[in-house]
Amino acid sequence: MPLASILWVDDEAESLESHRRFLESKGYRVHALSNGHDALEYLITHPVDVVLLDETMPGLSGLETLTRIRQRSRQVPVVMVTRNETEDLMDEAIGSQISDYLIKPVNPHQVLSCLKKIIDNRRLVAEKTASDYQRQLAGMYGDWDGQSDPDRWAEIHRKLIDWELEMERSDLPEMREIHRSQMQEADAEFFRFVSRQYASWTDQKRQAEAPLMSHNLFQRKVLPHVGQGQPLVWIVIDNLRYDQWKAIEPVLADSFRIQEESAFLSILPTATHYSRNALFSGLLPSEMQRLHPELWRNEDEEGGKNAHEEDFLKAQLLRLRRDGLRCSYQKVVTHQDAQRLADQAHNLLNFDLSVVVYNFVDQLSHARTEMELLKELAADEAGYRSLTLSWFLHSPLHQALRRIAEKRMTLILCTDHGSVRVRNACKVVGDRHSSTNLRYKQGRNLDYAASDVLAFRDPLKAGLPSTSVNASFIFAKPDAFLCYPNNYNQFVNLYRNTFQHGGVSMAEMIVPVVRMTSR
Repeated sequence: MPLASILWVDDEAESLESHRRFLESKGYRVHALSNGHDALEYLITHPVDVVLLDETMPGLSGLETLTRIRQRSRQVPVVMVTRNETEDLMDEAIGSQISDYLIKPVNPHQVLSCLKKIIDNRRLVAEKTASDYQRQLAGMYGDWDGQSDPDRWAEIHRKLIDWELEMERSDLPEMREIHRSQMQEADAEFFRFVSRQYASWTDQKRQAEAPLMSHNLFQRKVLPHVGQGQPLVWIVIDNLRYDQWKAIEPVLADSFRIQEESAFLSILPTATHYSRNALFSGLLPSEMQRLHPELWRNEDEEGGKNAHEEDFLKAQLLRLRRDGLRCSYQKVVTHQDAQRLADQAHNLLNFDLSVVVYNFVDQLSHARTEMELLKELAADEAGYRSLTLSWFLHSPLHQALRRIAEKRMTLILCTDHGSVRVRNACKVVGDRHSSTNLRYKQGRNLDYAASDVLAFRDPLKAGLPSTSVNASFIFAKPDAFLCYPNNYNQFVNLYRNTFQHGGVSMAEMIVPVVRMTSR
C-alpha cells in the first residue's frame, strides 16, 4: 500500500519534528511548511492525502488559506488545528468544508487517530464489513433453509438488502459477487416457499391466518390510523422495491419521524392490475370479479385495468362501515398532475384520509427497457436505486411532502409491488388469447417446463379470476422471463437484463409499508 502524504502547515513548523517522526514510523510521509503562501504553492505540484492546517498563522491565516485551497479543490481533506474553540470560528471552518478539527496542544496519537479516520476509514470499514459478512454467512444460509414464516422471510429480505447497501458503500466487488450468489439462493428457496404456501393464504376460510398482503393491508395498516386526531395521507408509489425505499428513506427522515417500517407481501400476479386493485378493494382478484363485475376487467377485456381504484376504495369503506370518513383520491400520472399535487398539497390536510397514487417508478422501469441511455444509467440494482433517488430528490412529490410535513399529520407510504432484474429466458407456448406479460401468463392450454414456473391450473384456488375452461396462470421463478416461440430470439435480446414484475421473487413480493409523522 503506498505511503499516505500529509502536508502540515504551522508557523511553528520546527516544533512538529517529534510529530513528524512518529507519523512516519506509522507509515505516513509528512511535509511541514510554516505559512499559507508556501502551502498553496506546494499544493500546485504536490498532490497530498490530507492537509493539517494551523488556524492562527501570521500573514495568511488558516481560514484564508483554507478558502484558497477550496477555490482550487473541494476534494483534498483539510483538518483545522486551532487553540480557538469559539462557535463562530468552528461554524466558519465547518462551512468551508473541513474534514475534522483538532484542539491544541495536540499529541501524536490524536493526530494519528484523525488521519486514520480520514485516510484509512474506507479501507477499515470495508475490511470490517467483509469480516462481519463472512462471520454471518453460515447463519444466513440457515435462515432460509426450509423457512415457512412469512414475517421471517421479510426479515431475511431486509437483512440481505442491508448487506447489499453496506457492501456498495464499502466498495467490495468480490464480496458483492458472493452476496449476489446468496441472494439467488435465497430467492430460489423463497420461490419454493411461495409455491407451497400461496394457495393457503388465499383460501377464503383461512383469511384470518393470512399474512399481511395487498388485500388486507388497508384494513390492518392504514385504517387503524385514520380519524386519530390528525389527517392521514396514504401515498402509493407504483413499483417501488424495498431497496429503492431505503435509498429515499434518508431524504424523508429530514422531514418526518419514522414510527414503523414493515413489509407486506404483494399478491400474485405482482402487477398493477391485480396488486393495486387489491390494495384499494380489500379483495382478492377472484372476489373483485365476483362482487364487482362492473369494475373488474379481465386481461382480454377492453378498458383501463386500474380505472376504478377510487370506486374500489369507496366500496371497501362501505363494507367496513367507515364510509362516513372525509376522503380524497388523486392519481399522479403526468408531470402536470405532479405539479398540481405539489401546488395544492395543503388541501390534503382538509380530509381524514387522502390517497395519492404516484405513477413514476413503474414508468421509469418501462422507459429503461426501451431507452439505451436509461439502460446505461441504471445498468444494475445499484444504478436503479441511484436513479430513483435522483428522481425523488427533485420531484414534485418531494416538494409536496415537505410542505405537508410542516403540519401535524400522519403519512403512510407503500407500494403495490416491486420488480426484479431478469436474465434467463424460458419458452412458453400458448394460443393467441394468452397474456403478454413477461413474468406471468394467463391463457388456455399453456405449455411450459414445470420447473420454470409456479402454476395454478385452477385459478380460483389462488384467489385469481377464472375466465374460461382450461385457463390457467403461471408465474416465473426469480430472474426468469417467459417468451413465446414467435420471434423468440428477438424478444430474448430485447428483455434480458431489464426490470420486470408479475412473478415470484423477494424483490417483487416483499415490499415496504412505512408510517411516519411530522417532525
